[in-house]
Amino acid sequence: MKLLSQIKKDMEFNQNLSSLIEVLKEIAIAQYHTMEKKLKSYDKLFSILESFFEIIPAELDEMQHPLLNLGNRPLGVIAVTSDTGLLGALNMQVMNLALREVETNKAKLIIIGEKGKIYAQESNTAFASFPGVQDENRFAQAIQLRDYIVGEELARRLGPLKIIYPYAASIMNQRIQTVQLLPFSKPKKAQSYFSSEMVIESPIESIVGYLVYLFLGQTFYDIFGDSRLAEMAARFIHLEESGHKLEDLEKGLRLQYFRQKHELIDRNMRELFAARSAFK
Repeated sequence: MKLLSQIKKDMEFNQNLSSLIEVLKEIAIAQYHTMEKKLKSYDKLFSILESFFEIIPAELDEMQHPLLNLGNRPLGVIAVTSDTGLLGALNMQVMNLALREVETNKAKLIIIGEKGKIYAQESNTAFASFPGVQDENRFAQAIQLRDYIVGEELARRLGPLKIIYPYAASIMNQRIQTVQLLPFSKPKKAQSYFSSEMVIESPIESIVGYLVYLFLGQTFYDIFGDSRLAEMAARFIHLEESGHKLEDLEKGLRLQYFRQKHELIDRNMRELFAARSAFK
């Protein structure tokens, strides 16, 4: 049984730790909302890209371009993980889904983040890797990944492409999303307005291939932003759960402290009355 002095020290330590967690929670909330405001929607860019498809006469699956006609090339799976602390559960969910795709479809694995590399190494899975997403380098990292993927596709070492990443619907609601990036499909909103009078100087395949090239770069950039937002939300949830556990521990310590203190007072009173009785 712990001494009262030790229990009191534990209570003081928990109170200080609870105060620290509250400060970290406020920082996490502030970072989440700041990042949320920074994330921009590029719907205008995508609507412009969609408008190009309105003048394309052929169906995409009929075009002989490596980014459009994927043949029987192996599936590529991109797993976006986080390098920051307190996010082990989130990284594990992403990697479990990615490794399942690799095992089921004999896919090639591409990992973003050092923590994802550790999971893959433990499972003896071959992979290509890139550094974890950093806010200040997010655009450059998206372009680097886009260029690597396009290079693999043009060399016909990759075919269909999926990306698995954490997504925050809100600060209290995160989930793991899987998005099929390739084969690229013509936007549903895009209707054909092609006319035989139109003059198209470049081959249709080259035009569409470049549009897909732009689409991949912008999509990676947006997904990297979403994954960073999910990291901040998950960190807040983890801190919130840790705060609740400390509250439960604090209640137990208080009960233990007051129980022992009452027992000590009762024992002292009994000894005092016994001493007085003996003296009389």
